[in-house]
Amino acid sequence: MILVVDDEVLISDIIAKCLEAEGYVCNIAHSAEEALGKLEQEAYSLVVSDIMMPGKTGIELLTIIKEQYPDMGVIMVTAVDDRKTAVKALQLGAYGFVIKPFDLNEIAISVVNALERRRLHMQSRQYEARLENDVRSRTADVRRREEEICMRLTSACEYRDIETGSHTRRLGMYCYLLAGELGWEERFRDEIRIAACMHDIGKIGVPDVILLKQGLLTSEEFDVIKTHTTIGAQILSGSDISLLNMARDIALSHHEKWAGTGYPYGLIGGQIPESARMVAILDVYDALVHERVYRQAMTEKNTLEIMAKDRGVHFDPQIFDAFLHIIPEIKKCRLSLEDGSE
Repeated sequence: MILVVDDEVLISDIIAKCLEAEGYVCNIAHSAEEALGKLEQEAYSLVVSDIMMPGKTGIELLTIIKEQYPDMGVIMVTAVDDRKTAVKALQLGAYGFVIKPFDLNEIAISVVNALERRRLHMQSRQYEARLENDVRSRTADVRRREEEICMRLTSACEYRDIETGSHTRRLGMYCYLLAGELGWEERFRDEIRIAACMHDIGKIGVPDVILLKQGLLTSEEFDVIKTHTTIGAQILSGSDISLLNMARDIALSHHEKWAGTGYPYGLIGGQIPESARMVAILDVYDALVHERVYRQAMTEKNTLEIMAKDRGVHFDPQIFDAFLHIIPEIKKCRLSLEDGSE
């Protein structure tokens, strides 16, 4: 359907009858305001509009149409042979520009061309939408495969440490929530959810006699435990996959401390990757609120009181504050996973 817009009744009638003779269905409006009302009531493929009209001009109408109905074609008609006006109309998205007095065949040809251009434009958009959906679907497939590979790699550690499996899954979900609070894009939130699960992957290289020891570790044994950071980084290094690169950073640096007293390299403040700073907080939190072979679980209140003393010492102060802000969400997540609803 075509909408003809012209304040001159005779001209609008002539254009409409010409187009109807070519087999098109037409409606008429005598002002931009009337045209906008008709556009709200019915679906049109094309608008043929005069430029100089009382009230809103054809250029103003064109601007509104392109904002509200981006797929609609528009042809501008004017009695003024003004190059600047023509260029402006075309820049705003008009499909054609006809100067009065015009030949009716010229109008008919312009309409044919405009409708064909609109068809090709919509066809292109549909193709782009399908292509985008295909890319999104393939990307999701790749991510699912990456996640499965990473989780299978992580599951190897569960044969060494029975606490690892549930702890890593909780840690991944905590990181997803905290990354959202910190304003991370969804893609990177999803990456840290998976990458955080591999933070202790290096423990696979620590001897059982030390890893599974229930008593206090000697300083020499603790030095061996510390090597799980560099072992994990070695396992995850050498990839061009951003997820694994993030996992490498986390594995290497999640025991670094804000003040520079952590290991393995004693990094200070911003030298520590942000992902590792996040895991440092959430790893301690989850460890304290859950029972370990060497101690009982702490209450969340006591856990947060203890952790607050390390704000700016062990933990990045800004990330720690963000962590405190989403404690209700983290607690809800923790309890749901402990209930077996993961």
